[in-house]
Amino acid sequence: METFNPLRDAVPLGEIKRALVIKLRHHGDVLVSSPVFSVLKAQAPQVEIDALVYADTAEMLTLHPAIAQVHTIDRKWKQLGTVGQVKAELALYNTLKARGYDLIIHLTEHWRGAWLCRLLQPRWSVGPVVKGRSKRWKQSFTHLQSAPGNALRHMAEANLDSLRRIGIQPGPDERRLTLVPGAAAEAVVARHLQGFGLQGGDFIHIHPASRWFFKCWPVDSMAALVARLQGEGHAVVLTAAPSRDEQAMLEAIQARLATPAFSLSGQLSLKELAALTQAAKLFIGVDSAPMHIAAAVGTPTVALFGPSGDKQWGPWGVPFRVVASTRHPCRPCGIDGCGGGKVSDCLTSLSVEDVLAAAHELLAP
Repeated sequence: METFNPLRDAVPLGEIKRALVIKLRHHGDVLVSSPVFSVLKAQAPQVEIDALVYADTAEMLTLHPAIAQVHTIDRKWKQLGTVGQVKAELALYNTLKARGYDLIIHLTEHWRGAWLCRLLQPRWSVGPVVKGRSKRWKQSFTHLQSAPGNALRHMAEANLDSLRRIGIQPGPDERRLTLVPGAAAEAVVARHLQGFGLQGGDFIHIHPASRWFFKCWPVDSMAALVARLQGEGHAVVLTAAPSRDEQAMLEAIQARLATPAFSLSGQLSLKELAALTQAAKLFIGVDSAPMHIAAAVGTPTVALFGPSGDKQWGPWGVPFRVVASTRHPCRPCGIDGCGGGKVSDCLTSLSVEDVLAAAHELLAP
C-alpha cells in the first residue's frame, strides 16, 4: 500500500539514483549534519549519497556508512593563484558533473551551493530560505526549506528539515550523529593508552578548549575539576588542538595540578580524537567540535555552555548533562564574551561542584 504524503511537491524517492549533500561549515556543523545522510539512506537504500565539505572537515564524514564519496573544497586553493584556483575548481566541477546527481541538498546560505545547483542541473534541489536573497537564489532550487527561526530547535533537526521539505519524515532511530573513527585510528589510540597503562572504559576524556575562547571555562576551574576527579581515583586524559592558544591553555592546566594528567595534546588527528573519546567512560568539554564527536561515538557527555545555545547545539543522541548558568538571563547571547571582551561571565561563574555533580550523575552505575 502506498504511503500517504500530504506534501504535493514531495520528491519520489524511488526515482533518485545519486544525491549530493553540501555542508560548507566548521567541523561541528558538518558532524551535526550526519543524520541527513543516515535518514536519506535508510528511506531510499538505492541512492548513492555524496558529500561536499571543506577539506579540513572531511574526517567528520569519511567512513560514514551511508556516504559513497566525500568531495572537498580546500580553502588553500586561494593560495594557488588565479590559474591554480581555476584548475582546482574546474576539476571539482567535472568530478561532480560526472556523478550525475538527481538531487542536491544544500544546507547553508553559501552561494556556492546555489551555483552548483544551476550548473549541475539536478532534477530536484533543496536550499534554505535566506532573508533578503534575490530571485537568483530562490530560482536556483526546486524546493526552498523554511528557516528554523527557533532557538529551541536543535541543529540536527534543523538540518533534517531539508529532508522533511521533500516529503521524508525521519524515523526516531535514524537521527543520531554518526562518526566512524576506523581501525587505523583505534589502533593508534590503543597504543597511546597502553603507554599510559590504561585501556578502554577506565578513563575520563577532557577537552577544555574551543577555537572560540569565549566559550571556554577558566583554567583555574578546569584544573580544579581535574584535581577533584583524580582525587576520586579517576584517570583523566587531556586533549587539545595543535594551535598555540590551545596548547598554552593545556599547559596552564597541567601546571596547576599536583599530579599532571595524561595528555595527548596536539598529537591526534580528528579520527584519533574520536577513537579516544569512544574509548572513554565519560567526556567533559565545552561547546566545541570534540563535544559533538563525543555524542557521535556514543560517549556520555558533560557539556559546559555559556553564550552559545545549548538547545540548538547541545550533545545529541547520548546520555548528557548540560552545565549552564541560571543566574544570567541574558544567555544565550551569542556574543564573543561580555561586551565583546572574550570572557563570558555566564561561564566563569560556573562552579566546580556543579560540573562534578553532573559527571557523577553520568558515572553512576
